[in-house]
Amino acid sequence: MKSTIIAFAITLAAACAAQAQDKWVIGQSAPLTGGNAKFGTDIREGAQAYFAMLNAKGGVQGHPVELLSLDDKNDRKQAGVNTKTLLENRNLLALFGYASATLSLDALPQAEARDVPFFAPFSGANPVRTNSPVLFTVRASYGEEMEKILNFWVSLGFKRVTVLHYDDEVGKQNLELVATYLKKINLQPQALAVKRNAQLGKPEVQALLAQKPDFLINTLLSGAAAQIQKELVATGHMIPTSSLSFVGADQYIAAAGPASSGVSIAQVVPSPSSTSIPAVRECAQALQAAGIKTAMNSTQLEACFAAKVLAEGIRRARKPVSAHTVEEALSNLGTYDLGGFKVSFAPGSQHGSKFVELAMVTRDGKLTSH
Repeated sequence: MKSTIIAFAITLAAACAAQAQDKWVIGQSAPLTGGNAKFGTDIREGAQAYFAMLNAKGGVQGHPVELLSLDDKNDRKQAGVNTKTLLENRNLLALFGYASATLSLDALPQAEARDVPFFAPFSGANPVRTNSPVLFTVRASYGEEMEKILNFWVSLGFKRVTVLHYDDEVGKQNLELVATYLKKINLQPQALAVKRNAQLGKPEVQALLAQKPDFLINTLLSGAAAQIQKELVATGHMIPTSSLSFVGADQYIAAAGPASSGVSIAQVVPSPSSTSIPAVRECAQALQAAGIKTAMNSTQLEACFAAKVLAEGIRRARKPVSAHTVEEALSNLGTYDLGGFKVSFAPGSQHGSKFVELAMVTRDGKLTSH
């Protein structure tokens, strides 16, 4: 009897604590300054816009959702420090929208240790494709993107590929993905490794040209990829190029300017201009209501989609709502239709989407699907 009373008291206290909360906090570490600031800012804006629209309708389970974003300047160590700070917030329900696998490396173990969902990292690299119980993704893997890209070029008879990658743990894994695919058809890639956050130019392009590739696969961020592409064009060379979605299509087009024309980029969400898709239209309206004057881009759309899925997890979480009950609700979400775009989660199967399409940059700087 005594144990029953104690258990009831604990449950009641937890429920009262939940009721006392005036908001649900979602934590994010993102590059809000520095060379990758546009990407990080777009992630934050897309999610904030959706949460603001949701809050205007009463929030979730009676509470508004707040996205608390800390700047990591695209630095792995700082992302780890930010994560520790965020996890100290007692109202925290999830970590959200980390901008790369590298920025997730020191954050995901902390989320695992605290049993807090690590939701929608903006990467399809192997470190964020594990079967961790706290990890949930809403985008296709880089392996799935690579397969789409390589199928396209190999079907045209192109065989000599050079992979542009970072000379670090994640970059080398991206190279290995290409090597694994090509091995199936008795081919192997060449590679050009570069330092993360380094300035690139003529030396790298000369090394690239020496390999005489039929086509390039880019796994770099927008700034580095743009530097390579502009230097190639300046030297009068046009090598067919495809990039992982990691580059950030709009950020890359802005950085490379006219040199981006003809480059194809993998997309893991539908075109932001596809307003016939209800979920796309909803996100465009949310961004407009949030005061974003420019047209929605694919990064903002992906962040908005991710925010909507996370909010659904909070809505379905059993009371008293906690990081653990949100994790539980997400893992049992099943197939969830956002409105023309679906994700599917189940226990042990928490990578929600396999959607990939290739889009090419036109001469006027727009993306059009292949």
